[in-house]
Amino acid sequence: MKRFWLVFSQAVTVLVAAYFVVATLKPQWLDRTPTMSNVVALLEAPATAPGAVPAGSFRIAAQRASAAVVSISTSKASRQNPSSRDPWFRFFYGEQGEENQSGLGSGVIVSPNGYVLTNNHVIEGADEIEVFLNDSRHGTAKVIGTDPDTDLAVLKIELDRLPVIVLGNSDQLEVGDQVLAIGNPFGVGQTVTSGIVSALGRNQLGINTFENFIQTDAAINPGNSGGALVDTNGNLLGINTAIYSRSGGSMGIGFAIPVSTAKMVLDGLVKDGQVTRGWIGVEPNDLSPELAEAFGVQAQAGVIITGVLQNGPAAKAGVRPGDVITRIGDRSVADVSQLLSVVAALKPGAPARFSVTRKNQNLEIEVTPGVRPRPKVPSPER
Repeated sequence: MKRFWLVFSQAVTVLVAAYFVVATLKPQWLDRTPTMSNVVALLEAPATAPGAVPAGSFRIAAQRASAAVVSISTSKASRQNPSSRDPWFRFFYGEQGEENQSGLGSGVIVSPNGYVLTNNHVIEGADEIEVFLNDSRHGTAKVIGTDPDTDLAVLKIELDRLPVIVLGNSDQLEVGDQVLAIGNPFGVGQTVTSGIVSALGRNQLGINTFENFIQTDAAINPGNSGGALVDTNGNLLGINTAIYSRSGGSMGIGFAIPVSTAKMVLDGLVKDGQVTRGWIGVEPNDLSPELAEAFGVQAQAGVIITGVLQNGPAAKAGVRPGDVITRIGDRSVADVSQLLSVVAALKPGAPARFSVTRKNQNLEIEVTPGVRPRPKVPSPER
């Protein structure tokens, strides 16, 4: 027992001595209170685990949508000038080259069957269309149909295991919502830019016959046409179509066709080869004080009808010149562009309720739309 206590006391003595030496020479080894350097190190340490998505990142949305966004390359055979064989023409203008014209754009795969939505102006007049996927595959595309009135076109590619974008709901968009624009600007390769919805229902831009654009400040540049405007979940909201620019580059004002319009055009072109739109046979004008006074109406808003086609759908329903259309169904009508878009969306043969102001009376008229006549395309000069 005496020996045990002797060993214990010697061990305690050694430990106390060791503690004294360490406390004298290396006190920081014993200091467990946080220092400023320790606090800074903790603050600078990564807040997320490796591979985790940082807060505020659009990585997931970009990854989901990018696979279904394609680059489109078009080529058009050169058209030889009829006078190129004239010796005098060659003397003054030299030999005219016969190089093919090429173009670049973007598109979106919307079906596993290979249907691709893009802009009509991207593929218009092209003799050959090549589609390039984000996974390096490519193939020649066939034109299923075009709709110049909305500047949309549908292509088809024959490739398997195609990525398909998810269609979103553009009718639920609000100004200020975050969006991404994906395309192939200037042919540099697929690019993702971000921004917000700047405005909705933009029309009277003189770009298309039927205009109901989503305006965004997400950078859209030449080559982005036909690409995707998506939400923060990667769902398709619109087809990028045009920009307002004085320099040719993005100035923060870009326009996209809503996916609701694109889906209607897609269904029509795939099923029937054409888009069937409603038509009522009237000559509309934006309501102005001068027109209101001329026709003796007291309406403050709406679209005034200055002409009605004899035996047309509107005439048969009782619409008269001087009537002001304020609402169609549950949608209000404020200008001519809006009237054209709402009427075009009506199903031919299905009666629709029109709210009309005639003089100082409010009327409800049921109009059965017909099929909008296709515009006559002038034959090319020979």
